[in-house]
Amino acid sequence: MRAIRGAISADANTPEAIRQAVSELVLAVQVQNGIGPADIISAIFTLTPDLDAEFPARVARLQGWTRVPMICAQEIRVPGALPRICRLLVHVRGRRGSARHVYLKEARALRPDLEQAG
Repeated sequence: MRAIRGAISADANTPEAIRQAVSELVLAVQVQNGIGPADIISAIFTLTPDLDAEFPARVARLQGWTRVPMICAQEIRVPGALPRICRLLVHVRGRRGSARHVYLKEARALRPDLEQAG
């Protein structure tokens, strides 16, 4: 099993903006890692406290993750943290250590030490 991390910023706290961001993140994680929904064991989505207009798991189900156990949670409020961020932790079948982590848009600032996608 391996774990893949990802994050993306949403342009606004609207259902449409969150759907667009989550769809982009889910697709990028799949493409960058050569995986599909059947490879995913489980997924955890978190949103910063300023995002509450949509469930990321609902968006992922619309992208084909219909049989993936998922949960959504709220990030802790930390002074100075980046706003409007959706984070993702995906557990997939496969070799440990071969994950390509995906940080998009403003979320690239969260992990500048990792190779950036998109």
